[in-house]
Amino acid sequence: MPGPTVEMEPVEPQSLKKLSFKSLKRALDLFSPIHGHFAPPDPESKKIRLSHKIQLEYGGIKSATNPNQANSTQPDGNSQASAPSNALALPGTENSKDPQTGGTQNALVVGPSVQQKGLNDVGHLGKSTAVVSSSGPSERNLSTSAIMERIPSKWPRPVWHPPWRNYRVISGHLGWVRSIAFDPSNSWFCTGSADRTIKIWDVGSGRLKLTLTGHIEQIRGLAVSNKHTYMFSAGDDKQVKCWDLEQNKVIRSYHGHLSGVYCLALHPTIDILLTGGRDSVCRVWDIRSKMQIHALSGHDNTVCSVFTRPTDPQVVTGSHDTTIKFWDLRYGKTMATLTHHKKSVRAMALHPKEHTFASASADNIKKFNLPKGEFLHNMLSQQKTIINAMAVNEEGVMATAGDNGSMWFWDWKSGHNFQQAQTIVQPGSLDSEAGIYALSYDLTGSRLVTCEADKTIKMWKEDENATPETHPLNFKPPKDIRRF
Repeated sequence: MPGPTVEMEPVEPQSLKKLSFKSLKRALDLFSPIHGHFAPPDPESKKIRLSHKIQLEYGGIKSATNPNQANSTQPDGNSQASAPSNALALPGTENSKDPQTGGTQNALVVGPSVQQKGLNDVGHLGKSTAVVSSSGPSERNLSTSAIMERIPSKWPRPVWHPPWRNYRVISGHLGWVRSIAFDPSNSWFCTGSADRTIKIWDVGSGRLKLTLTGHIEQIRGLAVSNKHTYMFSAGDDKQVKCWDLEQNKVIRSYHGHLSGVYCLALHPTIDILLTGGRDSVCRVWDIRSKMQIHALSGHDNTVCSVFTRPTDPQVVTGSHDTTIKFWDLRYGKTMATLTHHKKSVRAMALHPKEHTFASASADNIKKFNLPKGEFLHNMLSQQKTIINAMAVNEEGVMATAGDNGSMWFWDWKSGHNFQQAQTIVQPGSLDSEAGIYALSYDLTGSRLVTCEADKTIKMWKEDENATPETHPLNFKPPKDIRRF
């Protein structure tokens, strides 16, 4: 039989907010009867706390005696027979005076031998290491930071380079100047433009020697062979042309690209030509037979930069799909893909001496090792613009040029940006036409030529009057370097 049912009192329904306030009030009443006020200070616990801190901080350090008193109490015979002590001078407080004028001087004795040993048989004091506060107007308090060992940065210090200056402006093209290549004899250079012409200029005087016509769109890539009298050009008209410089005319055309050709490179040892374009493919051509040897396909977007080397990886391409690919030229296959960049890799530069190269995109300029492609480091500043071109000379000066007309000079070894130049548009141009599309050093590395959106070609050289004193190196080693 079930027992009699007990009548339960009806529970008043309460909101969650009301219950939580009630719970909070109970907790405060229980643990902090005077909540809202700090607990009264306990002098005893403060004293214990302070003495513990002092013991930890200055356990091995105690005040030494005044040097004047020490000299007066010591007999004359032993006054100059004190043991050698390692002293470290620190800037003292304002009221610390010179011992000669009778003022006091703070001295800190550091080290295991805190208590001085008595006079031994010869009359010498025991060794002690002293940290002496030197008199001076500095108001810095003495602390253990003065005794700490300073660890030097392992980051390489940049080499001093003189700043570069613009010494010549050449006008002649009727459109944006998009590409440049130097002749192996270093006597002339050629530029390709949006006016569909290739112009050849004298390096020494900057005078126009020749104008070549034949393309029907702007010329994006140029290269001059160092084995034959050939010059190669590529443009937005999908055409790749071989020019014979003895006859000044086109002798071969290489057909196969499905869209505009953006970059062009010549292999240093084999007679092959590499072109990359908007069809996302880097094509390898036999110069003599005009045959396509390989179509290096694998990029998802425009191939906008390419360079070649005599040893593997013989072909390196950069693309708008943000990747850099190393290619095996024998099989036409990818050897490695570098995915460090977050934006289009529009420019790359191979170091003329080291087995390293740099790549530039709008997010960063990165340095990689060859042949494996290990990431070395980022350059220490960000240009914060689209970088269209870069070049490096044998002295380790790298120049990068941006869409906004900025040209930055870098020390290759350390990644330090030692000069930020801004190009000036020629009179009659808009300020928005301050953009640099291509740049190249001459064969000596002492002159730099830039191709610009204001239809001019500018030549730069190092400032002969600059010294490390007039242009000092303002370098701070990075505390933490971004790895990607």
